[in-house]
Amino acid sequence: MNIKIKKGLDIKLLGEAKSEMVDFKSDTYAVKPSDFHSVTPKMEVKAGEEVKAGSPLFHDKYDANLKFCSPVSGEVAEVRRGEKRKILEVIILADKETSYLDFGKADPKTLDANAIKEKLMGSGAWASIKKRPYDVIAKPSENPRSILITGFDSAPLAPDYAFALKGQLNHMQAAVDALAKLTEGKVHLSLHSKKDAGELDQLKGIEKHTVNGPHPSGNAGVILQHINPVNKGEVVWVVSALDLPMLGKVFTEGKYDQERLVASTGPEAKAPKYLKLIAGVQLKGLEQETNDSETRYVSGNSLTGEQVSTDSYLGYYHHQISLLKEGKEKEFFGWIDPGLSKFSASKSFLSTWLSPNKARNIDTHQHGEERAFVVTGQYDKVFPMDIFPVQLLKAILVEDIELMENLGIYEVAPEDFALCEVVCTSKINSQEIVRNGLDLMIQEMS
Repeated sequence: MNIKIKKGLDIKLLGEAKSEMVDFKSDTYAVKPSDFHSVTPKMEVKAGEEVKAGSPLFHDKYDANLKFCSPVSGEVAEVRRGEKRKILEVIILADKETSYLDFGKADPKTLDANAIKEKLMGSGAWASIKKRPYDVIAKPSENPRSILITGFDSAPLAPDYAFALKGQLNHMQAAVDALAKLTEGKVHLSLHSKKDAGELDQLKGIEKHTVNGPHPSGNAGVILQHINPVNKGEVVWVVSALDLPMLGKVFTEGKYDQERLVASTGPEAKAPKYLKLIAGVQLKGLEQETNDSETRYVSGNSLTGEQVSTDSYLGYYHHQISLLKEGKEKEFFGWIDPGLSKFSASKSFLSTWLSPNKARNIDTHQHGEERAFVVTGQYDKVFPMDIFPVQLLKAILVEDIELMENLGIYEVAPEDFALCEVVCTSKINSQEIVRNGLDLMIQEMS
């Protein structure tokens, strides 16, 4: 199927990663329960214990088989807790050389669905499989209608999947073979029609869909609505193609290997490039990668990522780091400036007419505070799904369950509303509202 997305917005930022990579390491690594939404962690280790890569650190309180494992070998340095002893981070003091727990090699084609689930859950790899509705970790007990592998990312300065996955075909094919055993339906793969798919295009046993259009054309929710929308009572599992090598290595090498290429991007990056690292790495070394001390560090992309400090750790689902300029400076008569180098989604400045495709150094300035939530029609221009975004957000705010269902709450995730925040005159935090709405539905419908 060829999918054409017309609505949306490509935000052209300076700082696209070049096709070169360097090693990036730290002394400590961390696994953060907050990365796994709706999971209640129950510890399996204590400070001072030795672990290997793949050793379980904690499991879900409501499903002891769902393990979350260490990405490196070493010593559990600290179990950092917050208010009411909430577990914030499990910090590992890493060995110089990583040793792995052996889960045993296996050909997924010879295993049944239960055996594959046990292997993925026990190794910690299952957390990479998420589900729609609700955008949370998939439940092994559910029977998904189908599985979607997202083969590209349309967010600003997103990593090049062809480069990041080069040389991983064998592992990716093993992951696809395993996923195919977990559904009676099809395994779908989305590819951008104008970008090099690399080795993803060589995968077998899947149904491929080419997608063309501006962001959010790479989002799973947008693609699923064109393939087959998620209705009430249905479940679809979603996997990022960037996680396929990790899933596949559980079978091809019998280990939990979280080594990945992460794109270091953004206007404040000295030399945007790819960092070869292990998930959960501390971001301390990023101080050497930026042009300015007034830099905002974002784990993830600039629209949906998490603001962090260099003492923080890379998020589990993040394959990109964004370095942005903090927008602290006040503009004198900024509202009447012709704006020869400014970004505007509404084409209010000359730059959008004279050089619409030029990459720009866009800072984090919000240009205003939250105000009355009014209907302006702005959301409809960048929201490509067959859903009324403003009406859905307001239904969530008043907690009208029936209206939320009728307006398509089962089809969306917070990331689908990221562009709505960019263009919003009212400065509404749409992603947080959607997340709260999805949590309400989990509570009410489970």
